[in-house]
Order: sequence, then C-alpha cells, then structure tokens
Amino acid sequence: MSKSEIEGVASLRYALRRFSRKTEVEARRIGLTPQQYFLLLAIRGFPNRETANITELAERLQVRHNAVIGLVNRAEERGLVRREPNGPGEDRRIVQVRVTALGEETIQRLAQVLRDERRRVASAAQAIDEAQLR
Repeated sequence: MSKSEIEGVASLRYALRRFSRKTEVEARRIGLTPQQYFLLLAIRGFPNRETANITELAERLQVRHNAVIGLVNRAEERGLVRREPNGPGEDRRIVQVRVTALGEETIQRLAQVLRDERRRVASAAQAIDEAQLR
C-alpha cells in the first residue's frame, strides 16, 4: 500500500470510530442503549421487508442468539419493537420482530443527529477509492 492509501485507511478508521462514539453518546442521550439503536436499525434496514427474525438479527448484529432475545425483550418492554407470529404456512416457532411507531420515531431522531458523522464516513471511504485510482 502506498502512503496515501494507508493515510486513507487510517482516516476511514478514525471516521468510523468517531461515528461509533457519536452514536453511543446520542443514543444514551435519548435514553437508549447503543445496542437498542442498532437493533432498531437492523430491523428497519432489513432488505425487502419490515421485519426480521431473531436468527437474522443475531447475524446482522454479530451477537449470540440468546443476546438478541434479551435485547428484543428489553426493547419490547420499552415499546420500541413488537413480536409477530410468522404467517400461515410458515414455521410457527419463528417470530418476526417489527419496529413500532415509537421505535421509528427514535430511529428518525438519531438519524438526523448523526447525519454529519455519516457524511464524514462516506467522505473518508471515497478518499480511499480515489487514492487507489492514483
């Protein structure tokens, strides 16, 4: 790697860490744990549907299945998510988790606050691509 590529990777890592830290601080400021915010994002951001099951969430969050169950339980107690049974003809042992209106409002609030940090991350990633083209 060239010096400019290494600098780009270092800048991206710094931007990612700033973004992560800002997310943690802002989530706590509105009364959420960072993990609860990440759970809401994982559900709402799941491709092509509005729900996700526990196994899918464990993969998205990169945590153990049991940890997701506890996280969903706490988020459900706070009114951020709700469990729904699978549809007819699908495995009834699997439940889907959906973000509630309160959870959606929370996502929108944090997304607004984190907009500048997301832009910094995108800019740092773009700088790496540009450095590799040189």
